[in-house]
Formats: sequence, structure tokens, C-alpha cells
Amino acid sequence: MQRVLVVDVGGTKLATGVVDHAGHLISEHRTPTPHDGDAEAIWSALVAGIERALDGAGRPPVEAMGVGCGGPMQWPEGRVSPLTMTGWRDFPLRDRLQERYGAEVRLHNDAICVAIAEHWQGAGQEHANMLGMVVSTGVGGGLILGGALHDGATGNGGHIGHVVVEPDGPQCRCGGRGCLEAVARGPAVAAWAVEHGWNDGEPTAAAVTASARTGNEIAVAALTRAGRAVGLALASTVALLDLELVCIGGGLAQAGELLFGPLAEAYAEHAGVHYARAPRAIPAALGQQAGLIGAAALVLRGDRYWHA
Repeated sequence: MQRVLVVDVGGTKLATGVVDHAGHLISEHRTPTPHDGDAEAIWSALVAGIERALDGAGRPPVEAMGVGCGGPMQWPEGRVSPLTMTGWRDFPLRDRLQERYGAEVRLHNDAICVAIAEHWQGAGQEHANMLGMVVSTGVGGGLILGGALHDGATGNGGHIGHVVVEPDGPQCRCGGRGCLEAVARGPAVAAWAVEHGWNDGEPTAAAVTASARTGNEIAVAALTRAGRAVGLALASTVALLDLELVCIGGGLAQAGELLFGPLAEAYAEHAGVHYARAPRAIPAALGQQAGLIGAAALVLRGDRYWHA
């Protein structure tokens, strides 16, 4: 029975696991991403997490690996330069994993893996044309078109985080200005709240969300701004691609109606063309496991999700 070693590399966590042939997690391990780590420190933390996941599964032979990692990256070569991880720039993640574990490695963008997971096993089942997106330390997305993953020319299809929503808005880490990611990612939400006088806890999106739930006006305004930015980006994206559904996951999506309410309002205001009015934007169903399940699908359902 096939076992797949899976990895989900993000700005806040390094998640690893082992998945069976049906896409069920047999073991899982999570550890914080080293904040100030250089390339080798991050690599060492990742390997330690992989070894813990293998121990938890009884040390099965590693037949194949599926990996999701924050972008940008050179795809499918698997050299990664995540904007959320300054320690990795042009890091040969795919080659390093193949050398260490002696297995084929299929590596894609982490938000694309979330989109794949939601289409395969989550809220996007039965929908042939959907966007899966993550609103967390960064903002990313993946596209399912005609029932299969749409990679785009460089493997970055669906990267909604760099749709411009405020032309004169804040500088984005990509070098542009006013990108959705620069407005709606968790650290940007927290920074905006602090700049506008919020001082109700640690400067994190989770703390701002908790404060908003108690009625703090600045915290509510910060999440409203983020939600409206997402809704604006989605109105354009759905009109362009004629999508049926948008599944939204990631840490900030846990804000619930505080994010999804303003999102829906902005979407309704800007989605004028008739076919763009029907699609729903809903919370993703698979939670923190989505990245790992999607990474497994790169191997287990390669006919749909791996076209390199």
C-alpha cells in the first residue's frame, strides 16, 4: 500500500506527515518556522520534523514525496524563495529532499496545495471551476479549471495575492504596490490596527481578531478593510475566470463573519456581470491539514493535479 511523505512549508509553521493511498494522514508533526534562521537552520528544522512524522508512522519506506511551499519559486525545479522566509532565497528544496530521502519529490506552491485538497476532499468537491485561496502570513491561491489544476506558465496560476486592490496602497514585498497581500495578510492587518491606535494585545492578526470579537472598533475596522479587499479581488477574478466557487482558508479566515461579512458586501458591490453574481465564497473545510493533503494529491492524483 502506497505511503507518501508530505511537507507543508510556511512562514509560521513547518508541517510534515505521512499519508496513505486514500489521502488519510497516518501521522503528522508541526513545528514553528525559525523566524531568524538562515538557510541551513530552516533546513535542519524541516528534516527534524520529517523524521518525527516518519517515527509516528512506524518508519515506512519513503516511496514518494509531495511538498507545498510558499512562493515565489522556480517550478517544477523546486528552487524556492518564500517571501515569508528570508532565510531561503533560491533554495534547492526539491533537490535537497531527493538527495536525503532517495524518493521522487513533487513540489508546488503551498496555496495551490490547499486548493487541490479542497477540490479533492474538501469544500470544493463536485465543482469543476474553483479558486482555493489562503489568507494567512501571506495571501495565495490555486485554480481548478475544468476539473484539473491550472498551473499557469510558471506554476503560479491563481496567485490572487498579487492582484492590485489599492493602486496607491502599501508597498508589497513583491515590489509592487497595493497588492491584496499587502493589505489583507495577517501581519498587514495587525500593523494597520496598531498604526490606527489599537493596543489591545500582541500585534498579531489572532489578537486583533480576538479584540474585534469583543467589539473593539479599530480591530473591527482592520478586519473590515481586509475583508473588503478580498471581496474586491474576488469580484475581478471570478469575472475573468467564470468560477463556480471560492474556498478560503488560512489563519485570518478563522475570523469568520468579521472577515466574510465585509468580503460579501464588497463582492456584491463589484460583481456586476450576471455570471459572477452566483459564485459563493466559503470557508475551506479541511483546516490545517489541507496543505498536507494537497501535497499528497500531487503524487496520489497526479492525473488531475501534477502536469510538470
